[in-house]
Amino acid sequence: MKNSGEWRVASGEKCVQGDCHFQSCNARHAHALRTKNLKLKTYNSLVIPGICVIPLLIGALGGCRYHVAGRSEALPKSIHVIAVPALENKTTSYRIEQRLTAATVHEFLAKTPYRVVSDPANGDAVLRGKVLSLEAVPLLFDTSTGRATTMLVTVKCEVSFEERDTGKILYHTDNFLFRNQYEISTDVKSFFEEQDPALDRLAQDFAARLVAAVTENY
Repeated sequence: MKNSGEWRVASGEKCVQGDCHFQSCNARHAHALRTKNLKLKTYNSLVIPGICVIPLLIGALGGCRYHVAGRSEALPKSIHVIAVPALENKTTSYRIEQRLTAATVHEFLAKTPYRVVSDPANGDAVLRGKVLSLEAVPLLFDTSTGRATTMLVTVKCEVSFEERDTGKILYHTDNFLFRNQYEISTDVKSFFEEQDPALDRLAQDFAARLVAAVTENY
């Protein structure tokens, strides 16, 4: 726009008409436009790939195979039926082996695709175990009564998992340790003889640890 012998250009700069600076002004204006376009291209080159990376990462993650705890199939393909005879009880705790065996059977049925039987002759693999020791140590006490309210339970077992047809040992340990703490509603001495809910939780936790060790450490 012409105004009092001056030109105003799109960049907002002004030049005097007929002045040699007019050409210099246009050159600066063109340079400003090129710089703006360069910045825009640079921005797009940074942003657009970033947008594309997200679906690519999602696609890559979608292609990953995750091991779902709950349907373990890490054992040999020939195994379809697992025999779980009653655990042997080498402790003085009455019927503790029955609770642990029942919980182990339930865990296999709930968390693996295998059938479970009690007779070793009918299984493709056999899980045998011995409860070697069982200890309960008081951790917390009720200050008003002096009674223990929380205790640390340690179960030590010998465990062997064998493929029946081949005799191959799939898993074995003489020192399978399970340790956890539980709130109790009875005194420590009678805990393993009473129908304390914590005893059921102990059996369930023990079974979950045992089945995971047998199926995932093969």
